[in-house]
Amino acid sequence: MWKNLLAFVKKWCTLPIIAAFVIGAGVTIGSQAVISYTNTEAFCISCHEMRDTVYAEYQDTIHDRNRTGKRAICADCHVPHEFIPKMIRKIKATKELYYKMTGKIDTPEKFEEHRYELALNEWRRLKANDSAECRYCHDVNAMDPERQTEEAQDRHKRGFAEGKTCIDCHFAIAHFEPDGELSPEDL
Repeated sequence: MWKNLLAFVKKWCTLPIIAAFVIGAGVTIGSQAVISYTNTEAFCISCHEMRDTVYAEYQDTIHDRNRTGKRAICADCHVPHEFIPKMIRKIKATKELYYKMTGKIDTPEKFEEHRYELALNEWRRLKANDSAECRYCHDVNAMDPERQTEEAQDRHKRGFAEGKTCIDCHFAIAHFEPDGELSPEDL
């Protein structure tokens, strides 16, 4: 009896287990490919709303062109690097697709109308995570104050003492500062 049961299980359970494994691997690899692609610069600027506004102003900034040749692309600053926060950000970013489909930001003029609101969202996110995306590339402990101006040395010292985070002061480093009442420091 046990021999017959074992033969039955081998015959009818092996195929579903193999199929489940293949499907699971396919879904995992496929979703990782999609996540990776949506983190590329080509994807980020594939719509004119980004290419003609924030990407255009990013070009030739220190994050685009510099003496070391190290570039920060859109996802480096706007998408967390850790898995769970990255997935949460990707889900929240779907509202940007909704904005595109509904025409909320489909012209430079409409984008400018909403620039401040969009910037506030990013500033709040970066303040909440202590500018984690900045710190992914910029290690405060590796900063060489001797290579900074006296003003920068003083501001960094005061900012660290006051518990500020990168975005409090460096919020217009890659994009134009939007008109509005608040800066990240005020949030």
